[in-house]
Amino acid sequence: MACTREELERRERLILAPYAQFSADSRGRRHPEPPPEWRTHYQRDRDRIIHSRAFRRLEYKTQVFLNGTGDHLRTRLTHTMEVAAIARNIARALRLNEDLAEAIALAHDLGHSPFGHSGEAILNRLMRRHGGFEHNRQSLRVVEELEQKYPRFPGLNLTWEVREGLAKHETAYDQPEAGLGFAARCSSLEAQVANLADEIAYYSHDLDDGLDAGLLRERALLRDVRVWRLAARRVQRQHGRLPDEVRWYFTIRCIIDDQVRDVVQTTGKRIAASGVASADDVRRQPRPLVAYSPERRALNLELRKYLYRELYLSEAVRAPNARATEMLRALFPYYLAHPEAMGGGSQRRIPRDGLERAVCDYLAGMTDRFAAEEYQRWIGTPSPR
Repeated sequence: MACTREELERRERLILAPYAQFSADSRGRRHPEPPPEWRTHYQRDRDRIIHSRAFRRLEYKTQVFLNGTGDHLRTRLTHTMEVAAIARNIARALRLNEDLAEAIALAHDLGHSPFGHSGEAILNRLMRRHGGFEHNRQSLRVVEELEQKYPRFPGLNLTWEVREGLAKHETAYDQPEAGLGFAARCSSLEAQVANLADEIAYYSHDLDDGLDAGLLRERALLRDVRVWRLAARRVQRQHGRLPDEVRWYFTIRCIIDDQVRDVVQTTGKRIAASGVASADDVRRQPRPLVAYSPERRALNLELRKYLYRELYLSEAVRAPNARATEMLRALFPYYLAHPEAMGGGSQRRIPRDGLERAVCDYLAGMTDRFAAEEYQRWIGTPSPR
């Protein structure tokens, strides 16, 4: 007998906690559609995200190191996949809706510009008189407007709950603006899980990539970063001497495991103390319930400061990114003067959204590689990269 959407929804009622976001209780989509037959609403959202052009372009967008710098270094796509995996694990442990947490995680960076956070900062400055640029807001714009795949509506027509999670995605790097049509003080627990899964993923993979690139040194991590030192000692006790690559991997795996365990245990206690009995009870809370313990938050803050000092602001990372973002700075006025050089979709949005926003959308959607090609094509000078 086939497993229908209705059966999947019944299983959610049996398995998930009462404060989880049940797919049968979704507030729906902007544009009405017949419900899926074999999937829940959030499973349909996940599939639409994965099949979008914006998702595929993440493969060629910078995470920390410029795309193409090294075959083993993370891209925006591999980062997204790691976030989704961690989000599912935490959601499962807390008896939340894994599919919703995964969908939010998979979509959280769809609006990210090329060249990482440096590219985002440049676009925000270029757009400061025209509404600015922030990649969480842009991710929402991608799924609501910019993707063009369906005959009866723009965007991907995702559920309200996934769009809420994108609008309220918040980490140490991401501080979304208030509003955007989602007035509740807090988002769903699943969206909150995606937030912390993002932090856990980038802390761990930035350590891994920094070591792989030779910009971080194990001896310095042991001396200066408590979270590394604690995990490394456990690996040493359990496994003895190991080759460098294996030792680093197991140490980082221990850090991820410790962070996930801390989030699950701390969040479970906070949920119990809050007395929430539904997903909307969660939204009415004065502050998020998914959180690290104070001790783990302090350890992560120490790690974050170290990564900024030794990795993100290092000349080896900062200088290439700064040179690359100069391409965006040069392309922006070029497209303002020559909008016919943009793709047809961007040109068609000019009367409705304005020239500056159409240019910003076009630049934000570029991969690192395409931005470099467009720079050489139109500016006519060697790429700053």
